[in-house]
Amino acid sequence: MSRPEDKPPVALDAWSALRRHTPARIALGRAGTSLPTQEVLRFAAAHAQARDAVHVPLDTAALAHALQADGWPTEAVQSRAATRDEYLRRPDRGRRLREEDAARLRTLAAPGCELCIVVGDGLSAAAVQRHAPTVLQALRRALAEGLSLAPVIVATQARVALAEEIGELLQARAALILLGERPGLSSPDSLGAYLTYAPRVGRVDAERNCVSNIRPEGLPPEAAAGRIAWLLQEALRRRLSGVALKDDSDTPLLRE
Repeated sequence: MSRPEDKPPVALDAWSALRRHTPARIALGRAGTSLPTQEVLRFAAAHAQARDAVHVPLDTAALAHALQADGWPTEAVQSRAATRDEYLRRPDRGRRLREEDAARLRTLAAPGCELCIVVGDGLSAAAVQRHAPTVLQALRRALAEGLSLAPVIVATQARVALAEEIGELLQARAALILLGERPGLSSPDSLGAYLTYAPRVGRVDAERNCVSNIRPEGLPPEAAAGRIAWLLQEALRRRLSGVALKDDSDTPLLRE
């Protein structure tokens, strides 16, 4: 007859061997009716990382320096959300520029500009700080030569739609924003890229293309840049984006 003290303190899950294939929280095991202490502590640490990703501010000076050192001219702007708390509580204010920044960008408009690139903090400044320069380096290599570019706009308290107002002000044919995505418990530094053809205020999600989970443990920056470049090329050629533009970059294009 077995005694309680003979039982292991943690009951392993039958799927434990699968954990080495994914950072997802699977096969955590049990300690009585609860999770093992180690897993509770790991969850708390992951949750703290996710909260930090949302609240730690973007170091705009360091980011601008890194981009300028790589040959990207930059301009800094902020949305109408004056504080992080306001940004989180009022998403609508993160979608529009401050009036003084809008007026300044209007003076930089260059008819014939094909692409405006925006780098925004979004919901994870850590993602932008770590991965945006690398993605832009790879994107430069992947873009067609001679493509007309506006200065890179570094935006704080930024939502996705902010890029469309910026693109409209700069009179760009297409707008691309690299933005920190909502942090997950296993991915606090995931970067997203959103592309819109003919950007203007009022565009909706269905009119944008998204390349998500850009980070070394997800979609590597080099691969992400290749997809973004393909989408941009097709958006400019076909004069559309969003649900009408399917990502066929992994398959050969049909030839007529």
